[in-house]
Amino acid sequence: MLVNTKEILTEAQQGQYAVAAFNVYNLETAQAAIQVSEREGTPVIIALGERYFPTVDVEGFSAMIKAMAEKVKIPVALHLDHAYEKESIIRAIRAGFTSVMYDGSKYDLEQNIRFTKEIVEIAHMAGVSVEAEIGSVARGAFSDEEEGDGTLTDPQSAKAFVAETNVDFLAAAIGTVHGMYQGEPKIDLALLEKIREAVGIPLVLHGGSGTPEDVVKKAIELGICKVNVNTEVSMAAVSYLEKYAEKKQMAHLSIIMEEMQQAMEPVITKFVRLLSQK
Repeated sequence: MLVNTKEILTEAQQGQYAVAAFNVYNLETAQAAIQVSEREGTPVIIALGERYFPTVDVEGFSAMIKAMAEKVKIPVALHLDHAYEKESIIRAIRAGFTSVMYDGSKYDLEQNIRFTKEIVEIAHMAGVSVEAEIGSVARGAFSDEEEGDGTLTDPQSAKAFVAETNVDFLAAAIGTVHGMYQGEPKIDLALLEKIREAVGIPLVLHGGSGTPEDVVKKAIELGICKVNVNTEVSMAAVSYLEKYAEKKQMAHLSIIMEEMQQAMEPVITKFVRLLSQK
C-alpha cells in the first residue's frame, strides 16, 4: 500500500527504529527493494532523485511504484530525492509522489528558509510531506550525487529552520558522505544528539552506504528515522555485470537482469535488517 512518508517516519520515531530509502532507477532496483522489504515485513521508501529525470519517465515510474505498492501489505512511500528545482517538485507531486526533498543547502540560511517554506506550502496543500537539508553532505567514491562542501548542521540553525519552514523531516549533515568513504569515516554523533534536542521532527541520514553498522545503530538511537541507501546497491549490481562480462558468454538480457536483481537483494536485506534492529 502506498502511504505518505511522514506516516512511516512518525511511526519509526515512536518505535525508535529507522526505515531505508532506497534510490532506484529502473524496474529491477524497485522490485528488489520492495520484494525484500515485503519478505522482511518492514516499510520501505522508494526514492527517485531529480538527477534521474532525464532518463526516467517520472509519471510512468510513479504509476509503476503505485502498482507494486498495491500488491504488498507493507507500507510503501514514494519519495523525490535531492530536488533543486521547484518545477521538478511540482511534477513529482502531480505524479503522485508521497514526499519530496527540497535541497536548498547551497544557499545561506535565510535563503534556504525562504525557498523551503515556499515548497512546504505547495506540498502540504497536496498532502505531500517535505524533507529539507541544513548543512551539506560531501561526495565520496562511486557516487553520482552532486558535490557537497561537507558543512555540518548547526543545531540552532536547524531549530530556527524547522520552526520557520514547518518542514516534516530534516537531513542532518554529521560527517557522512554520498557514496563510499575515502579513508576513515568521521561522523559526529555528539552533534546528532544536539540536533535531535533542538528539533522534534524525524531526522534523516544521507550516505548510508559504507557507514559502519555500529555508527548506524547509534545514530538511530539518537533520532535518525530514515537512512538513504544508493551506492552499495549500485555497486552490487555493477559487480555482477562485471563478473558476467568476464565470462565472455552471450545470454538473454532477461536472464542478466533477473540475476542482477538477485545480486542486489543481499545488500538491501542487510540494510533492512540493520535499520529495523532485527
